[in-house]
Amino acid sequence: SSGINAEYGDWDFYWADVGWMREVFDHCYMEEHMRLNHFRNHYELTRKNLMAKNLKRLRKLIERENGKIEAAKCDFFPTTFELPSDYHIFVEEFKRCPNSTWIMKPIAKSQGKGIFLFRKLKDIMEWKKEDSWKVDGTRDDREPVENYVVQKYIDNPYLIGGRKFDIRCYVLVTSYIPLKVWLYRSGFGRMSNSRYSTDAIEDTYVHLTNVAIQKTAPDYDPEKGCKWSLIQLRMYLMTKHGPEAVETLFRAMDDIFIKSLQSVQKIMINDKHCFELYGYDILIDETLKPWLLEINASPSLTASNQQDYDLKFKLLHDVLTVIDMEGKLSGKEKRVGGFDLMWNDGPVHGEELAMEGMPHPPYSTNTRLGGFNDREINLKGLMRSHTNSVK
Repeated sequence: SSGINAEYGDWDFYWADVGWMREVFDHCYMEEHMRLNHFRNHYELTRKNLMAKNLKRLRKLIERENGKIEAAKCDFFPTTFELPSDYHIFVEEFKRCPNSTWIMKPIAKSQGKGIFLFRKLKDIMEWKKEDSWKVDGTRDDREPVENYVVQKYIDNPYLIGGRKFDIRCYVLVTSYIPLKVWLYRSGFGRMSNSRYSTDAIEDTYVHLTNVAIQKTAPDYDPEKGCKWSLIQLRMYLMTKHGPEAVETLFRAMDDIFIKSLQSVQKIMINDKHCFELYGYDILIDETLKPWLLEINASPSLTASNQQDYDLKFKLLHDVLTVIDMEGKLSGKEKRVGGFDLMWNDGPVHGEELAMEGMPHPPYSTNTRLGGFNDREINLKGLMRSHTNSVK
């Protein structure tokens, strides 16, 4: 961006990194038409510890207002504690669940850096010495302590060909008040390079599906990669379990997207200049229950092969079309390219329900995650409508 002074507003659309948001956003004058790809305090959703804190708070609120059965619908993220601050509560839970595996993740790192699994408290005693914090909350003066989250490891993942995988989905938020959410049809499953086993808890190639880690495996093939498209994945699951079970699974994933965003809706600083493309990482267990692993504010847009390039190029094209800098959309669209509008201050329903005169359910029916992405046809139709309205 040479020649552009981002701080003084010499731009229309800025794809900023989160560091810029932290350092420059508050001092930046923005004109009406300008658009920026992060909300000011996006980290409330995308920092691992804050995401867990906000989801726990939402669960308590729902339980208070609607009871335990409704609150149980928020049980889609693993038991989570922040260290060092929650150490004592974590130890109690650890002792209550003997033989469980736990996973440690640094709060502010991505791409699988610094993550490890453990089963015994003594395994983190060694680590704790290295990280220089003590159980009583005091520390010695070596270096600033790095905070971690510790989570109960989901040790019964759904396996394909004996391998663990997780799913990357793309969710675009154009407003928090009112909440307006678009879900992209395409995404991918990321397979681990090695067969799954709970015996080798120190083997990151078995347990972590991040491409950044998998591509360092000795037998990694970049063309073959470790990715399945969401269409392939959905078809595979339908063949094994039937359409009804898969429909239930994908609806539960929709619920994760909306509830997680609702957990930060009241504390997110809404700004009409801001939008955000989130990368959601979802793990499915052997009972076909989806679990939220994390939400990324800057999902990787680097392509690992041609198929990946095509997906991400089209994804970005469609983000720009939804943002609509040129004012070509009517604002009433329920679909733009590969994006389906899933929430607009309430669930969005597909046209087929209206035609059949059926009552609207309390969840969105206008989502096609892992469905056929005929985005070019939709985009041509939108441009035709725009041309006709200009005439």
